[in-house]
This record gives sequence, C-alpha cells and structure tokens, in this order.
Amino acid sequence: MLQVGDICIHFINDANTMVDPGGAFGLVPRALWSRYFTPSPDHLIPMMEMCLLVQVAGKNIVIDTGMGTKLGPKLEAQWHLSRPNGDLVAALKRLGVQPEDVDMVIDTHLHADHCGGNTRFNEDGEVVPTFPNAEYVVQRREYEDASHPNERTRATYVAANFEPLMQSGQMRLLDGDTELAEGVWGVVTRGHTPGHMSIRFESDGQYAAFLCDLSTYAVHFERLGWMTAYDVEPLYTLETKRVWQRWALEHNALIIFPHDPFRPAGHLQLDERGKTKLDPITIDFV
Repeated sequence: MLQVGDICIHFINDANTMVDPGGAFGLVPRALWSRYFTPSPDHLIPMMEMCLLVQVAGKNIVIDTGMGTKLGPKLEAQWHLSRPNGDLVAALKRLGVQPEDVDMVIDTHLHADHCGGNTRFNEDGEVVPTFPNAEYVVQRREYEDASHPNERTRATYVAANFEPLMQSGQMRLLDGDTELAEGVWGVVTRGHTPGHMSIRFESDGQYAAFLCDLSTYAVHFERLGWMTAYDVEPLYTLETKRVWQRWALEHNALIIFPHDPFRPAGHLQLDERGKTKLDPITIDFV
C-alpha cells in the first residue's frame, strides 16, 4: 500500500504471464534487453498484470482489470498464465472490497490484458459486468478504435470486454484529460494507442503516476528509444515519454509500471553522467 497525500493506492497483480521478447522489446537487440531479462528455455520473458485499487474521498476506484476469467484453457496456456495468489477480485476481497463496493473502473486502454476483468461469465454463461455498481471510464478515441479494429489490433480488442458495459449504460467515454476523483487524473498519453491513458495522482504536494503501457517495463521509461512492438504509434510514444520524464524528475514522482515483475515502481533520477535511471522501491502486493 502507498499513500500519496489523501490518496491510498493498493497494488494488485491479477496474473503472471510469459511473453515473447520480440513483442516486449521490438527493435531492441537481444544483446541489450537481455541485460535486464533472462529468457526461459523456450525464449519467453515474464510479465505481471498490474491493477490498482485507489481509495480517496470514500470511493473505491479500480484501475485496469487485468486478464479476467473469460480466456479459457487454450488462451491461458498461450499466455502461460498463473495466479498463485488469485485474481483481481480475490485480492479486492482480501482488502474487504466486494465487487459491489467498487464505485469506478478506469480503463487505461482496451487491450484484452488490461480490461479482460471488466466483465465475467455468470452462472448461465452470459457476459455481465464484474463490478455491477461501478461506472467504467475510457477515452472516446480508445473506444472508437476498439470498436473498429483492423488486422493488427483485432486480436487484442475483444468486444466482450467493453460492449456489455455500453449496453448496460455503465461506460462513460472521456474526451481528453479528466479529473476522475479528487487528485486522480486520467491523462491522454498517446503512442501505445492513440487513445491510451495514464493516471496521474496529486495530493498534498505529493505526486505519482501509473504510466501503464506508455512504459511497459521500467527500462522503457529509462530509455526513450526503447519501446514495444505493440505500440501503434512508436514515435508518439517516444515524445510522450520525453514529456513524462521531465514531469517525473521535476516532481520527484513515484512511477508505477504495468508489467515489470522486478521493478514495478520507483523514482526517476539522473546518474552522474546525466542519464535517466530508475531508483526502484519495494512495494507490497495485496
């Protein structure tokens, strides 16, 4: 748990997965990325699926919902998915938060590994909202792209993760940067997708940010030229990271990453050569 002024942030890992480093590092040569990750015998590297529970002003806010429980055995095997401590909902219950207690769900974007837990199967096999009383929010541009996928994006934009929420009237579409709760801002960070959103926290002179897939791993934030092959607009990713690097340094902000199992959070610093380097902190997961 982390306190940012009046904002309480709980760290939840919905699942552990293993992925191809070609996706995670794109054009970065193996000789460079392997300084940070040692691939498994079948040439895979680990990812975690970070979700946050934010509590502020009496509200329970979930940021991203992870892989969810609708994948089925084949997709779970493809992801090498494991959950030694259970999923997002199980972690929330350990905090005393039932699905009915969640007031808002913030979808940073609608890729399936970040919003798969938006919905679930009920006992009749129907897809229903996981959090029945929550308002779900996402950027309008992200929803439009997810609703009209192309050959590159259709595998990760799964309508069952968001269309039932539009039908139930629970999903609100945002048009640009928006304060979603006291000191909690959804800010467009274009690059991974045109409508991708990061979450900025500001309270009592303290700052933090959940960058989400603006920087999949901590090293992606340290190095402007490193980015994933998943980024739809990689040159926007680079310039957006440049802006957020300056912000992180100016505010000594805690930066939270979505998939890094080794350095999930830390403060950006300048080393003796003036190069950016993350100073990681130890965080406790629910």
